[in-house]
Amino acid sequence: MRQGEISLAGLLALFSMYLMWKSTELPIGYIRGQGPGGGFWPFWLSVGMLLSCVAIAWNWWRGKSPASVSDEPLMDDFGWRSVILVGGGIVGFVALIAIVSMYGAVGLFLVYYLRFLGRHSWMLTLTMAVTLPFALFFFFEGAMQISMPQGLPFTQPFFDLMYDIIY
Repeated sequence: MRQGEISLAGLLALFSMYLMWKSTELPIGYIRGQGPGGGFWPFWLSVGMLLSCVAIAWNWWRGKSPASVSDEPLMDDFGWRSVILVGGGIVGFVALIAIVSMYGAVGLFLVYYLRFLGRHSWMLTLTMAVTLPFALFFFFEGAMQISMPQGLPFTQPFFDLMYDIIY
């Protein structure tokens, strides 16, 4: 547990620094008359993440967190099984984006996660799996004007109908 805590804090700190460096390719300050630059949010959120990693490392060094004084293994069998099931679901989600679109992949992932991993009712599962992709569509495609991947051609009738609604 002790090694896992500091290792993860270090890995996330490195990732934070990479994101800070990468986001400086765009303006990270406030642009007069336009608002925050394109790199503003990624940069400053990464600064927050880096500061959090420093706080975790500080508490680890002082032995103030339960994990920093634990000799227990990082994860038991249940923990590894959970990582494999959730990680596999995320890999499946990413693979499905190119086939059934971003919104279809979100819906299918929610069915997998809520019904099969979370064992929630079909009513809740289907409500979330249908409602959230529609809400995301109207947010990204309608309000933000950001197109998400549309998958293979068989998904085009859905997008045609949805674009007719927002335009």
